[in-house]
Amino acid sequence: MSTIELTNINKEFGSGLSRVKVLNDVNFKANKGELVLVLGPSGSGKSTFLTITGGLQTPTSGNVELSDKNIETIAKKDMENLRLKKIGFVLQAYNLVPYLTVKEQFTLVDKVKKDGNLTNDQLMELLKKLEIDEIINKYPAELSGGQNQRVAIARALYADPEIILADEPTASLDTGRVDEVGELLQSLAKAQNKAVVVVTHDLRLENYADRIYEIMDGHMTEKID
Repeated sequence: MSTIELTNINKEFGSGLSRVKVLNDVNFKANKGELVLVLGPSGSGKSTFLTITGGLQTPTSGNVELSDKNIETIAKKDMENLRLKKIGFVLQAYNLVPYLTVKEQFTLVDKVKKDGNLTNDQLMELLKKLEIDEIINKYPAELSGGQNQRVAIARALYADPEIILADEPTASLDTGRVDEVGELLQSLAKAQNKAVVVVTHDLRLENYADRIYEIMDGHMTEKID
């Protein structure tokens, strides 16, 4: 079985004349050890797809399975625990706490998830790889967009999740940084056997992907070379 499997997913918002169909019969699979891209322009349904995959919102119809569990059958508390321990989110908005320093962002994770996180040495290695180890005492408002993006990536990886879901993780990065993040996500998938799903319009990430899906107007197809 796939680590992530979406079957015939539909998502609608509104009702009557204002009803909008955002996802249309979407089918998707991702396995541990894979970096899977979902490519599409703004408004194509990428972010909705990602939040449904991570259990942050429910589809209008269809099934979502994570690690062989249908999330509709999981109790709310168990779903929250699954997201906490198994899923790492990298969202466009960064979601960093503005009044906490970079270092304190990780301390906050320790308070919420008390075990299974990276060791201090592993964290420092990750921060050095992302070249943010020298800004750990700064606040988000003091950082550039690219630095905030890399801190958000590090924070998601700090919890050592089995599944990584990233929404435009390279949006604020130049090409050199894109290559670093692409290599990092590819390494996490291969060396640490994680399922990594990235939704993006950034074609520079294609070289790092094992498989690529394309989404347009809510319709998803797998790209076959």
